[in-house]
Amino acid sequence: MAIIVEHEKRKKEILENALNVFVEEGYADVTFQKIADRCGITRTTLYIYFKNKREIFLWSIKQLTKTLEQDLISIVKDESISSEQCLRKVLSKIVDSIEDNKKLFYVILTYLLQLRKHQDINISERVERRVLRLRHLLTAIIVRGQRAGEFRALTVKSINEIFYSLLESAVFRIAVLSTLDSAAVRENLSLAVDGILVKSES
Repeated sequence: MAIIVEHEKRKKEILENALNVFVEEGYADVTFQKIADRCGITRTTLYIYFKNKREIFLWSIKQLTKTLEQDLISIVKDESISSEQCLRKVLSKIVDSIEDNKKLFYVILTYLLQLRKHQDINISERVERRVLRLRHLLTAIIVRGQRAGEFRALTVKSINEIFYSLLESAVFRIAVLSTLDSAAVRENLSLAVDGILVKSES
């Protein structure tokens, strides 16, 4: 049991170190050797944990998104707040994460652009798989708000698409365009929330 725990601990440390290498150098310039050097281990040892740099990269992203996902779920599960407050908190948390990890998001975007060169790879499908849980969380908040009479009786899918599109735009503006001030992004999301509130009809 102790060996398994130690293995998982070392694996997590490798992922954290590797993530820093990817952020500093970009996916294309990172090598297995550079990751091993950063971790203070040999390439042979690194192969015990991962097959190649692509696997390390995908696991690093998974680890980061898992943390964000746990934070979002804890917000959604908080029944002491209204659906409106829940939605605003979730959107704000996501923008915080984009700001905190904008270099990583840039690396992810360049990685996806590299994948586009391979005609047999469907990038859209891959991205959709990664954000499926986020979409489900947004849907759950919207449905909860509609049932509580807080949100207008609009098509849930359409509302979800509006917020998801704004978040996609936020990634591009913050990570690619290096927008230092996210105030405009947050304001747009806030206006979108205002637009689905029942009180906005009066």
